Amino acid sequence: MAMSDPLGDMLTRIRNGQMAGKGEVKSPASNLRRNVLDVLHREGYIRGYSAADLGGGKNELAIELKYHNGAPVIKELKRVSKPGRRVYAGVKDLPRVYNGLGIAILSTPRGVMSDAEAREAHVGGEVLCMVF
Repeated sequence: MAMSDPLGDMLTRIRNGQMAGKGEVKSPASNLRRNVLDVLHREGYIRGYSAADLGGGKNELAIELKYHNGAPVIKELKRVSKPGRRVYAGVKDLPRVYNGLGIAILSTPRGVMSDAEAREAHVGGEVLCMVF
């Protein structure tokens, strides 16, 4: 059966892995997932990730989770735009997560980026998720 929300699945795996204290979680690979992980890595929410080929045209991402003094760096990870309800924001309406302490990840015409990068590039787009 096909998965209806692959990005939501990856975010849930990250959330569950951090609650369980895991050092690494695995998720099926896709370009959107890689782009979101690039933003999370750039902003310092994860240590990094690596892709592995499982054969048969299937790839997997191994996501290295980040902790600070034993507590997860990501306190809140919330999917905003869902398959049943897409949420878009113009450059003037981009959300601020906890008054700038967190980030919103957007899919824009210039690629997947954080809300601060989107403001700097002066573009809006689909609000994928919020991270704090």
